[in-house]
Amino acid sequence: MRAVVWLVEGTWPACVDAVRVHAPHAREVVLLHVSGSEVPGVAHGAFAGLMGRGRAREADPGDRVEALGGGSAAELLDAAAERLGRPCVREERSGRPEREVVAAAEGAGLLVLARDGDRSRLGPHSLGPAARFIVDHAPCPVLLVWPEQAPGLGTIPPPPHHR
Repeated sequence: MRAVVWLVEGTWPACVDAVRVHAPHAREVVLLHVSGSEVPGVAHGAFAGLMGRGRAREADPGDRVEALGGGSAAELLDAAAERLGRPCVREERSGRPEREVVAAAEGAGLLVLARDGDRSRLGPHSLGPAARFIVDHAPCPVLLVWPEQAPGLGTIPPPPHHR
């Protein structure tokens, strides 16, 4: 079985721990980080708009933003691989995170991701738009983890009032 683990800043340790516990015999573990392409694109566009299109490419701040993001992703993947403590594949992608994660999960036996919404209470709002898309479209079984202790049952919203 191939297990794909989506790593996001702030929640990745719970995902790595979950794959260690729930898929200890996975043939292959893929640690996946997806960088959104929108921030460097905005910086490129702002530079072109403010400085003109004829300026030297070396001064474009979008290139620096891309380089910083790549370095940060590499550090996160290194930390996750160390925490995993076994051989793994490190994969970096760029694009819309929810679509890249679904594409990376094709053919996998398990996809591990963390809740990305309101984690102060149980319920559907604990999933943000990206995780909701991934859960709804994943081509394999999904293990959805709480990045910290799950809230108590008392946080479940009351049932709707019927008239």
